[in-house]
Amino acid sequence: MSTAAAFDAEQFKAATREQWDKHAKGWNDHGAEIGDWLREATAAMLGMAEIAPGARVLDVAAGAGEQTLEIAKRVGPSGAVLATDISPVILAFAKANAERAGYRNVEIQTADGEKLPVPDATFDAAVSRLGLMFFPDPAKGVREMHRALKSGGRACAMVFSSPDRNPCIAILVSTALHHTGLPPRDPYQPGGLLSLGKPGLADKLFRQAGFARVATTKVDAPFRLPSVKHYLDFVRSSASPILQILDKLDTAARAAAWAEIETKLGAFNTPRGWEGPNELLLTAGQRE
Repeated sequence: MSTAAAFDAEQFKAATREQWDKHAKGWNDHGAEIGDWLREATAAMLGMAEIAPGARVLDVAAGAGEQTLEIAKRVGPSGAVLATDISPVILAFAKANAERAGYRNVEIQTADGEKLPVPDATFDAAVSRLGLMFFPDPAKGVREMHRALKSGGRACAMVFSSPDRNPCIAILVSTALHHTGLPPRDPYQPGGLLSLGKPGLADKLFRQAGFARVATTKVDAPFRLPSVKHYLDFVRSSASPILQILDKLDTAARAAAWAEIETKLGAFNTPRGWEGPNELLLTAGQRE
């Protein structure tokens, strides 16, 4: 990798850390909604990683730790989970949530997922829920999970699939770019919400990292909320790349962009409320 490319990656990571530090409270405040949205997919992820009582588990890009608590519950007092994230602010929420829930088997460590400060072969399982796609070099992240696992240990990563199966994200990005006068982006460019959604890409990264018995499962995960306004409140309160795009606009232009986004996302209104389609990919493998 060239020096310029490395510098760009570090710049990207710094911007990502800044965004998650800034929006950590908003993400944590929506923890119950996120938990409901991803409940089935999270259960599938933990199952594919074969997390069992007594296991030591690595949770990469853990965020506010909603899934970390599920892991802590599964492994029990004889097991442990280490939650890592690039944002120390959001990890502070994860720590507080674990303490509030009474889990004493949760450890917290600020860390870059592409260079984890953990010893080789020390974990029974590793997971990453909606984090790996934000890595500028996700191959490094997968290799780090592989390195951290004991022989026989399993890893599972959850990411968004292709743009056509995640139309809300596609609408957010395309509308934001249009209002800023920027050209359409390759949805699979590194660091984006859909960057690992290309069919077969996650499997390839896992195999190249040395994982065996690699398999990907598609999971339908509609985001059900009372209204489209609730969804946009969630987007504005998270570290969504959409915010970084729209930050380039003045107040009036930004309001116009959000108004158009709201109109377009109204297509997913139902008699029961708002239901935004999402498809997730769960990729798992085993260290031999």
